[in-house]
Amino acid sequence: MLSETRFRLLQSSLIAFSLLLALISLCLGQYHLPLSDVLARLVSPEAQQDIAAQVVWSVRLPRVLMAFLCGGALGLSGATLQGVFRNPLVDPHIIGVTSGAAFGGTLAILLGLSPLLMMGSTFGFGLMALGLVYLIATLQGRESTLVLILSGIILSGFFAALVSLMQYMADTEEVLPNIVFWLLGSFATASWHKVTLIALPVLLAGAVLFALRWRINLLSLDEKEARALGVPVRPLRRGVLVCCALLVAAQVSVSGSIAWTGLVIPHLARLLVGADHRRLLPTAFWLGGAFMIAVDDLARTLTAAEIPIGIITALFGAPLFTFLLIYSNRRSAR
Repeated sequence: MLSETRFRLLQSSLIAFSLLLALISLCLGQYHLPLSDVLARLVSPEAQQDIAAQVVWSVRLPRVLMAFLCGGALGLSGATLQGVFRNPLVDPHIIGVTSGAAFGGTLAILLGLSPLLMMGSTFGFGLMALGLVYLIATLQGRESTLVLILSGIILSGFFAALVSLMQYMADTEEVLPNIVFWLLGSFATASWHKVTLIALPVLLAGAVLFALRWRINLLSLDEKEARALGVPVRPLRRGVLVCCALLVAAQVSVSGSIAWTGLVIPHLARLLVGADHRRLLPTAFWLGGAFMIAVDDLARTLTAAEIPIGIITALFGAPLFTFLLIYSNRRSAR
């Protein structure tokens, strides 16, 4: 059992590591900047209005912040959903929000909508997918975790088919490459406007989940046991799922679909601090943010042409998840 002192030390280390990684990321790119120059532009942006200041404040800082918020949102929602559904294989894709948001984005690209309308379409269809999940569960007359998971799988398959239809209908010269690149995820279009759009849902939903994190521990119990402890299971679960849907829909709306992060990061956080959501949720948030910053650094520095984020998260996520499964099984067998 991790003591409170060690947990606070771990949290402080994660925060410090994330800030250091973000600072180093501001130096990296095609236009390399020394750390001293970056610090000078951050401390006094008005005093030095040059190319370096524009690179730091207009290009790299919003990109780093957006990567951190997206990674934190995926880590936080993944850890929460795994607890709510009592299944370590659950990730943000399971409630259908990712596929619904992906369809909203591809539809907007196909119709040639403006970036603002595209983000609105992505966000709206993502939340609509969660509503349809609950509609299917209501029509079945039950709202158990198994029914919600099955409903999410149904909706994910349906919206994935619609995404494929949009790709089939798209012009192969211009529109289809844009759809494919967006679906693979990227922070190349980061801006302060997008940072604001992702920050508001992350701060709002994240604050609610942090406030409810001890109750999420009770949702991890059997439904009958939770009711016996006086927990209003259905309203609480609905509120938690809405918060997770807000996080995932906001992430997809600004950066496209990014896989594996919401599955792998909660497992890594659980190995560090255990299954108690009072410690798991903040750890998963900071780990997810730091992981996404590192992935974005690789995406924009490995080659001259930027690599989509989803490719790198899959290349690192699959082996890492395999290692975590083997390690956790061996540790539990001792």
